[in-house]
Amino acid sequence: MGTAIFVAAVLAIAALVGSMLSVEIGLSVAIIEILLGIVVGNTLHLAAPEWLVFLAGFGSLVLTFLAGAEFEPTALRRTWRASLLIGGLSFLAPFVTDFGTAAALSLLFLHPTWWLVPFVAVSALMIVVMPRLEGWFFGRYGDRVIEPEIKGAFAALLILMWLGDKAQSHAVLPAFLLGLAVSRSFARHRTTQQRFRVVAFAMLTPFFFLRSGMNVSLPLVWANLGLLGLLLATKLVAKTVAVYPLSRRYAHPHSMFTTLLMSTGLTFGTISATYGLNAGIITRAQFSVLVCVVVLTAVVPTAIAQRFFTPARQPSPSPTSFPASGEAGPQPARTDHAPEETGP
Repeated sequence: MGTAIFVAAVLAIAALVGSMLSVEIGLSVAIIEILLGIVVGNTLHLAAPEWLVFLAGFGSLVLTFLAGAEFEPTALRRTWRASLLIGGLSFLAPFVTDFGTAAALSLLFLHPTWWLVPFVAVSALMIVVMPRLEGWFFGRYGDRVIEPEIKGAFAALLILMWLGDKAQSHAVLPAFLLGLAVSRSFARHRTTQQRFRVVAFAMLTPFFFLRSGMNVSLPLVWANLGLLGLLLATKLVAKTVAVYPLSRRYAHPHSMFTTLLMSTGLTFGTISATYGLNAGIITRAQFSVLVCVVVLTAVVPTAIAQRFFTPARQPSPSPTSFPASGEAGPQPARTDHAPEETGP
């Protein structure tokens, strides 16, 4: 028990430091948490207790659910063609770095058991039924400090996680589709969405990213440095070649900015690599290289995009009337705010 508490204390401090650094330097907290996990894993050599393995797995599922739940249905209907083409090619061009790859891995390396039947059935039932319960559930139990809405979503995800484990599969695909199914509910209940994000990013996802970093071996990365450079170049070139022509058509005049941002794949890249490691599909050396590639492809293209291709801010419309003498006119927006977190 003492060792488990020590691991919890170390990772809690690391998560706090990661959040503070994210605010100070304007870098995604997920990237910093992975890097801190690498430092902790390669210096303290801590063994992961069972509670950390569980929280990391559940955190990855919550991230996947949020990725679906935060889709904007109205915007998606308006830009479905561009989203489908750019997103589809962005997935097909590179290797293990996206949600689609995690879903594909869970299907390709599936070992069918009879548990697959209830897993699929319950997943389909949740995806169909949960959005239809919104009116009754939120009307009867919503807007309470005990947060039944968040508990309900967590219960559903834990059921999927358990059934996926029994079926010797992974719940990443049903979790994403469930999030997509309830995205309209999230859009109508922004306060609940914000609270869900607070719980997820404060308590669950740090353990996933820290745990992923702890699994990275720096000596193995150093021994495979050439492979790392090759995979990094392959991913960046492949995504650029695939996405840029479509970005010129659908995202002009910000085509290069869009292309560079589409080169990232931090969250699902890490989830995919972690799933491959846990399932025995890839070795620790391959995992270490892939996570480093994922981190670099999140940092390098984003830095280039922000430095050289950030779209110009649109000027605020001029006021139609001037304030009377002595009245305060429109005040300029503050520019000293902390940099916004870019998400995991």
